[in-house]
Amino acid sequence: MVSLSPSRISDFKTCPLLYRFRAIDRLPEPPSAEAVRGTLVHAVLERLFDADAGDRTAERAHALAATEWDRMVAETDDLDTLVGDSPSDRSRWLDDTRRLLDTYFTLEDPGLLEPADRELLVEAALSDDVTIKGIIDRVDVAASGEVRIVDYKSGRAPSPLFEQRALFQLRVYALLLWRVRGRLPSMLQLIYLSDGQVVRLAPDADDLRALERTLRALATAIGRAQGTGDFRPRRSRLCDWCPHQALCPA
Repeated sequence: MVSLSPSRISDFKTCPLLYRFRAIDRLPEPPSAEAVRGTLVHAVLERLFDADAGDRTAERAHALAATEWDRMVAETDDLDTLVGDSPSDRSRWLDDTRRLLDTYFTLEDPGLLEPADRELLVEAALSDDVTIKGIIDRVDVAASGEVRIVDYKSGRAPSPLFEQRALFQLRVYALLLWRVRGRLPSMLQLIYLSDGQVVRLAPDADDLRALERTLRALATAIGRAQGTGDFRPRRSRLCDWCPHQALCPA
């Protein structure tokens, strides 16, 4: 049984060799301060909903940022040095993280929300030998039964050229949740905290069925590449951000 995630499928679509580096060779990638900030923001926004509705304030989020950061540093060696060489550097980095959290409160009032699920693992079989799985940041269910999938992003919203690429992961999540729970999500929502933008998409059944066919075809292509060992690089503008440029023949 082959298990794929939306991220690894997206890697294969972008560049089969990148998929091999990450999914098969499992080459280490240097962590970045921005990726670490994204992890911290996600942890804070998950924990924020543990509090009673009236206590879900920006001040509480600020306090959670400090405690969650301490936890992350304790669990990962040298993590604190990644964000700066001095205590003042690290303090500024944490202040920048808190500003992202402040932006969140301009976009939503968490005191008015009661998520049905947070950090929800969903998994569904595409065929007898392929499953797709992923973790959804948040699932909201209205009193009427309508389902909304929400994903937090610590960066900036993409240009229209890359918007569909950004929504690919949420469309896969919508398909998985539909298959697992039998209800088509009515809204997909990406919250970008760096610039306060919200990208939304209302999926429909035909779109998700077409996506399922595409995922099956991609799973077949991945299986074929694994069988032959032929993971050819695919050049694109995204090559400039690839952490494995030194190993790429292209």
